[in-house]
Amino acid sequence: MAPTTKYVIKYKLNGERRFEFAQLQTGTDQEAMATLKKLHGDTGDEITELKVSKAL
Repeated sequence: MAPTTKYVIKYKLNGERRFEFAQLQTGTDQEAMATLKKLHGDTGDEITELKVSKAL
């Protein structure tokens, strides 16, 4: 298993500001979006304004 780093993912879910912490390998937007889709499922929710940064 590849090493991971803790990241914070800031985003809007249907216009509501939200954030999640996640262990990601690379911290790319694509990896973060995949993680959010796993969390929220395929419910048709709109995820926008995605920002990923290392957690302190």
